[in-house]
Amino acid sequence: NQAHAPYEWHKELFEYAHKIGITIFSTPFDENAVNLLENLSSPAYKIASFEMIDLALIECVSRTKKPLIISTGLASREEIGETLECALKNGAKEIALLHCISAYPAPIAKANLRAIATLASEFGTVVGLSDHTLGTTAAIAACSLGAAIVEKHFKIDDNERGADSAFSIEPHELKALRNACDQAHSALGNGSFVRADVEASGMAFRRSLYFVQTVQKGEIIRAEHLRSIRPGFGLAPKLLRDLVGKTAAQTIERGTAAAFDLVIDSQ
Repeated sequence: NQAHAPYEWHKELFEYAHKIGITIFSTPFDENAVNLLENLSSPAYKIASFEMIDLALIECVSRTKKPLIISTGLASREEIGETLECALKNGAKEIALLHCISAYPAPIAKANLRAIATLASEFGTVVGLSDHTLGTTAAIAACSLGAAIVEKHFKIDDNERGADSAFSIEPHELKALRNACDQAHSALGNGSFVRADVEASGMAFRRSLYFVQTVQKGEIIRAEHLRSIRPGFGLAPKLLRDLVGKTAAQTIERGTAAAFDLVIDSQ
């Protein structure tokens, strides 16, 4: 089986990953595999889409009480709910659900990334994407839709031929994907309409009201005294009518930014 990682590889892989500081875990397909991974102190478990309906396996893995990442390809809402209930009932506490289209490769037009938000709202877990599309566009887009985890297959070089080679990316693409996903996450912000501090210098390029004629103290303000021009340090242009008809409280020199403390109500 080209997609099978032999048991005897795992010890060496885990030791090497620990040596270079990479978090490593694996996808078990039966209880024997779970026992192997427990003996290697696997920090988490991944359940593949095809196995997510195997509740006996879910129960076995959940009893380890370690973080659990579950791909949901092919699954119905009911099946996802059953799997999640089984995991929680048997001790799993940290669970992530990955939206997944189980096609290899998956056409990007069928990626249905909005399902990521649906998973989050309906099941209340950490969510992510198990991506089988070509390239990295879907994975990066997923980050903007709430994906906290992205699973992407990769190969050491393009000459490799295996079950996943057709939709796997190379190491330099994986590094670029990681950077792009980090940037996508950092770009999300908090969704508020509060002006960002980095926009402060841009105020100079907004329009605001300025006096374009000198107005003597006691003179009634007329529309032609004012104009909406740059920079944006005066009153907002929409306040023009609130100024017209008022009386100058002092002599206002041409080029002065409009402000309410420069005028008083007319008698």
